[in-house]
Amino acid sequence: MKILVTISRIFVAALFLFSGFIKLNDPLGFSYKLQEYFGEGVLNLEFLIPFALLIAVFLVIFEIILGITLLLGYLTKFTVWSLLSMIVFFTFLTFYSAYFNKVTDCGCFGDALPLTPWESFTKDLILLVLILVLFFGRKYITPLKPLSAHKWIVFGSFTACLAFAYYVLMHLPVFDFRAYKIGTDLLSGMEVPEGAPKAEFAYHWKFNINGEEKIITTSGNYPQVAGTFVSVDTEELSEGYVPAIHDFSIEKDGIDYTVELLKREKLILIVAYNLAKSEVEGFSAIKEVTDKAMAQGYSVIGLTASGFRDISSARAKHNLNFFFYTTDETALKTILRSNPGIVKLKYGTILEKWHWNDAEKLSL
Repeated sequence: MKILVTISRIFVAALFLFSGFIKLNDPLGFSYKLQEYFGEGVLNLEFLIPFALLIAVFLVIFEIILGITLLLGYLTKFTVWSLLSMIVFFTFLTFYSAYFNKVTDCGCFGDALPLTPWESFTKDLILLVLILVLFFGRKYITPLKPLSAHKWIVFGSFTACLAFAYYVLMHLPVFDFRAYKIGTDLLSGMEVPEGAPKAEFAYHWKFNINGEEKIITTSGNYPQVAGTFVSVDTEELSEGYVPAIHDFSIEKDGIDYTVELLKREKLILIVAYNLAKSEVEGFSAIKEVTDKAMAQGYSVIGLTASGFRDISSARAKHNLNFFFYTTDETALKTILRSNPGIVKLKYGTILEKWHWNDAEKLSL
């Protein structure tokens, strides 16, 4: 039992530390995932959405501290009870998400290691077993020496976590695991190779034929039957090839300008996924650097998911000299963890990404 507890202790602590640090590197991204869970149709806790970032920071720091206290053998009873409570809740959450197909990626390891809902549930089941071993064998969790250093290690770790969280929120994540990291060629990332497998679907058509409902399945064609159409359900039989960048486009007035703009040598994107939620002071820095960039021959455009009214208001309020194009909100949140923020490209390749706090660092 002592050996089993030791193995479980090391494995659980390492996993909590790894998972916690990955999310601490990008707390804003984790808060977006929490907003999905809090949303309508999942947990229906929409009143928590405004506090998602605060909850995200608390959870990831708590996760790291639990990993540290487990390794140290400090506050053993509190640690194992906390671990058990967390894993029971998250095991339920991942099962609910997987069974009802509510959230397609749990966000357990951020963008570094995306997991499907069922993979997340399996991972939590394994963790639950290991934490139960720790719970019932907690008398075998021997504290590391010197005992007097434990509280200072925990305090120092907590302070360092807070400082790191503050840094990445005021700038950008130190490690970028997303599809839009520096060095990425967006044009190549959107390409679908010749001969790549295509998605296959089955269409289940429901008809009322002579007072009786019947279902006819086709691969897409509308069935030629004598009856009244009721409804149709679509079932994905096999997933086709999905390029790394599949949800990015630059549109204006219904026209797609993506390829035309990305082929430019000197292009700067001002990313503001929601202008109503943008940090107002950020546009002062953005205004200064974009005016300078345009004077040096750069094409500068804004990307947002906001409507015409918000765009007009933002341009007038901040005296912005560039125009905004429309892009999917989720894609914009993925590209940059800053609202607003700056992305510099050359022929579709990302050269620089900056939080508005670091706008002056943009090289022109």
